[in-house]
Amino acid sequence: MEPDPVLLERLEAHLSTWLGAWPPSSELDVVGSEKRTTPGWDGRMFTVAGVATPEAAVLSVPPDQAAEVRALGADLDAVGAGIGAVFGRPGTPLFRGIFRWCHELRDLGDVGEWVPTDDPRVPEWLHPFNGEVLVAWDDDGRYGAGVGRKIHDQHGQELAVATEEHLRGRGLAKRLVAQAARRVADEGAVATYLHAPSNLASARTADAAGFPDVGWKILGLPIAS
Repeated sequence: MEPDPVLLERLEAHLSTWLGAWPPSSELDVVGSEKRTTPGWDGRMFTVAGVATPEAAVLSVPPDQAAEVRALGADLDAVGAGIGAVFGRPGTPLFRGIFRWCHELRDLGDVGEWVPTDDPRVPEWLHPFNGEVLVAWDDDGRYGAGVGRKIHDQHGQELAVATEEHLRGRGLAKRLVAQAARRVADEGAVATYLHAPSNLASARTADAAGFPDVGWKILGLPIAS
């Protein structure tokens, strides 16, 4: 699937803003960015963030650590193996998940209602998101499935979706994600979607909603417990 050129342009603007540089100019660009020293969408700091294509990657770190990270090596495997020690967590390898973005806006039929996160019907997992959330109610008017938006910047919003067990298998997740992606596009941004490689249910949802897997990876250090 070829990406919509407008959405691709927004993705490039988002990654440039979020990481400090995009596209990569070499196999691995380690970028020192002030974005890694300021709180993100949920108030937490993510000191390591990156995106890798099958050919190259940008890894964003605080400016004071950029030279030390570059000294670990010229490729992602070498840097990924040693980066934990740079941030006081020796032995913690670089996390690599699946990074997807909306290539095509799809109308699968709207099934959700946009509500504020402090709506009393909204479950706790949706409370931290920094934009209205999209909720499908069950037959009794209770929460059945929902999408939260992590608004990273004016160009990119990351989607997360979950469905209550008694409503799974009805296609709610893919329809909600597609509906949310259209809202994001209406706001002048592109929707992204991340998941673990082992999460096959998320993979199916993303594929159906217009977010293909093109071999890109999200990079970072796992959040310390």
